[in-house]
Amino acid sequence: MEELPRLKRPLVIERDEEVDPSLAEAVPDLPDGRAMQTVALLATRRGSAFGRFALWVFGALISFTASVWAWNFVTGLFAANTVLGGVALVLVGLAVLVALIAAFGEVSAFSRLRRLDVIRGEAVQAAAAADIKAARVVLGQVTRLYAGRPELAWGRTRLAERQAEVMDADALLVLAEAELLAPLDALALREVEEAARRVATVTALIPLALADLAAALVSNLRMIRRVAEIYGGRSGSLGSWRLLRRVFVSLVATGAVALTDDMLGSFAGGGLLSKLSRRFGEGVVNGALTVRVGLAAMDLCRPLPWVARPRPGVSATLSRALAGMFGR
Repeated sequence: MEELPRLKRPLVIERDEEVDPSLAEAVPDLPDGRAMQTVALLATRRGSAFGRFALWVFGALISFTASVWAWNFVTGLFAANTVLGGVALVLVGLAVLVALIAAFGEVSAFSRLRRLDVIRGEAVQAAAAADIKAARVVLGQVTRLYAGRPELAWGRTRLAERQAEVMDADALLVLAEAELLAPLDALALREVEEAARRVATVTALIPLALADLAAALVSNLRMIRRVAEIYGGRSGSLGSWRLLRRVFVSLVATGAVALTDDMLGSFAGGGLLSKLSRRFGEGVVNGALTVRVGLAAMDLCRPLPWVARPRPGVSATLSRALAGMFGR
């Protein structure tokens, strides 16, 4: 076969007609997970000092007005009819009691979340200092935290049998993590996968402007609340919102909310998103960010750091969550 001659200079082919660059097809944008980006913005936004003061003023005004109205209502009924006044007094008393119980529940939720933070901080310090005494104190706190959990009875028994043999702080914390937190990690990871699947499904199948935003916000709040309950936090409504804010602040600070990491790059580079519709692509991205939020919530709610068990990966968790929904 005859060899082609090598060119010593660039080959330039001139065309008679002019080509308008504006007529070229636009490069399709990759999905950006706009719903989850909006949720992150809402969760991390901090109001101004004037806004918080205005909220306090209006809250105090509404509470004062409601109290005066209830007082006048009850006293007026007592003046008109003693029986009706008594019924009104009982109902108002019950309403106040319910409000106090709800407030106590929120305070207790904050206290439980704070307890998890304290135990995790002491565990990190004990491991760093190789302090076996401090590690045993942490082990006692974790054991008391899960004393009323029947599903962890077998793990508590094994831990009680083996802890006397361990004389190293790291090994003791590893033993506690393996025996007590392994089943809790599986339950929390299941909640994360279900939330990611739910957000991805709503985003992909419901073509409403605010449906994906509402699904992302509600699903992430529910997921964070369930993760906290699994690890012993049992956060209330305000506690769940505060925990959601802490999660997003942590993700924003580390840049994990941005869609520039290797996992999403491999999704896009592999051609998966290009084979799906725009809505399916948005569902994948929103599901991936929901997984990020769930794993970060596990980090914040877990009473011990990840030592014995590897931290779940975003790619593997997302693949399990979306298995069967999208073509492989």
